[in-house]
Amino acid sequence: MTKAVILHNPRCSKSRETLALLNEQGIEVEVVEYLKDTPDAAEIRRILSLLGVSPRELMRTKEDEYKAQELDNPALDDDELIAYMVATPKLIERPVVLANGKAAIGRPPVKVLDIL
Repeated sequence: MTKAVILHNPRCSKSRETLALLNEQGIEVEVVEYLKDTPDAAEIRRILSLLGVSPRELMRTKEDEYKAQELDNPALDDDELIAYMVATPKLIERPVVLANGKAAIGRPPVKVLDIL
């Protein structure tokens, strides 16, 4: 049986839909409510590597916190952006699913099936 980890926000409809999809597929899921149990910088780097994206591509750029902290500043480097995600986990795109040494963002939720 495939096992997966989901970085989950229960208040997010896409996150809930993705979790339901994984359950429907019979996937054993470890749920990590990342707003309460925030990944550290090393884990975010690992997720970025698995996704093959830059830190900014994992950030919710429409969040008020993104705008208030002026994170659209191109002078910010990857380490700084990762530090902002650790300090303000609401900035992390959701849901992220990790399985089989791969990662996917569940937007739309069916995208996570590609890594199972």
